[in-house]
Formats: sequence, C-alpha cells, structure tokens
Amino acid sequence: MIQIRRSNARGYADHGWLKSFHSFSFADYFDPAWMGWGNLRVINEDRIAPGTGFGTHGHRDMEIISYVLQGNLAHKDSMGNIKGIPPGDVQRMSAGTGVRHSEFNHAPESVTHFLQIWIEPDERGIAPSYEQKSFAQADKRGRLRKVASCDGDQGSVRIHADATMYAGLFDAGESAELALDPGRKAYVHVVRGQLQVNGHTLTDGDAAVMAQETLIRLEQGQDAEVLVFDLAP
Repeated sequence: MIQIRRSNARGYADHGWLKSFHSFSFADYFDPAWMGWGNLRVINEDRIAPGTGFGTHGHRDMEIISYVLQGNLAHKDSMGNIKGIPPGDVQRMSAGTGVRHSEFNHAPESVTHFLQIWIEPDERGIAPSYEQKSFAQADKRGRLRKVASCDGDQGSVRIHADATMYAGLFDAGESAELALDPGRKAYVHVVRGQLQVNGHTLTDGDAAVMAQETLIRLEQGQDAEVLVFDLAP
C-alpha cells in the first residue's frame, strides 16, 4: 500500500515570525486521519524569520531530530549544550525525563529553514541526552545515507526508538533502492526538488506513506533531497 500525501494537504500555520507546515496533527492543526505513521509522530517544516525563534520550552519522552536546510539554527538547552546547527548536520535530542531548550535564528537578514522531526521512543523516562553529527553532501549523493538509527550504525546519530532515518540527494540518472520488511511501515518525504518514488512523482513537501511494501525505489531526481524513514508498525 502506497498513499501519496501532497504538500498542500498538510496543516499550515503562519505566526508572522514562523511559518510552519505540519505533516501530522500538531498544535492547532488536528486531523484524526494524520496523527502520525508508525512511531513517527511529527514532521514540521519550519521557516524562522531573521532575529526570531522559539523561546525556552520543555519536552518529555520524545526523540527529536532537527534537519537544517538553509541558514543556521542556534540551539541552547538545560543539559548545557549551546550549539549552532548548519545544513548538513543532524541533531538528535532525547527528551526523556524532561529537557528545556530554545531555538533561534540570529541572522539579521536570512531565514532559517529546517525540519523538526519527532519519533516516539521505545522506553519512557530515560535520561535526557544530545548528539549532533555532520554528513557530507558527497555521502548522500545518489544514495541513501543512514543518518539516524537505534544503534548508531554507520556513524548515524543514535535514537532511542525502533526507527531508521536516511537522507539522499538525487539528480539526473542517479537512483537508489531500499529493501523493506513488509511487516513494518515506511515514510518518504521529499524535502526539495522532484523525485519519482516507486513510480509516483513527488515534489517539495510531498510524501509517500507505505505499509506492506518490500522495496522503495528512488529515481529521476531533479535537484531532489529526500528523507526516508523505516518505522516500527
């Protein structure tokens, strides 16, 4: 089963300083048909205006991944981390028993464009933790690079959840395949550009929602960047 979720079907919020698309129910956007997929709970595509950001706020019992597309995201948290997150970096924060953090765009003129991703953890009440790694464009070119996993395989950031996240860049004749366990779920999110996913043409913000599939095939990319999630059912 493959269902195509188009970008314009997502929830949308315009707060002035923040413009955000919600793939799943979040904040004031509620759709009982889109509460998440497997253990993937949130994909928010956020654009933060210059000199603004999210003030200090709290999270619990969630694996939170930030994936920056443009600009820089300034992160500060109650664990003592003060970091800048540029494009190419993947940041993982395990909220566990509770963590407070802020996220800002300190640039005076440019927008910070990033994806905020939440995955439900396998275990609640763990100690909060933080990890951030950089992944070169060359490692994602024409292939799916593992960037987050439950065991930190291949240098990916380690999430406390039964899920794997891949990132890839595709253009011209580049293609890739990923074998799937048909008992699991998968989610393919096209970040930018155009890409064929199992024969379906997807563009910026579109997604392919999969269950009982054995293979993902990505091809015919046009300046495409994609995230692929292998998820617990």
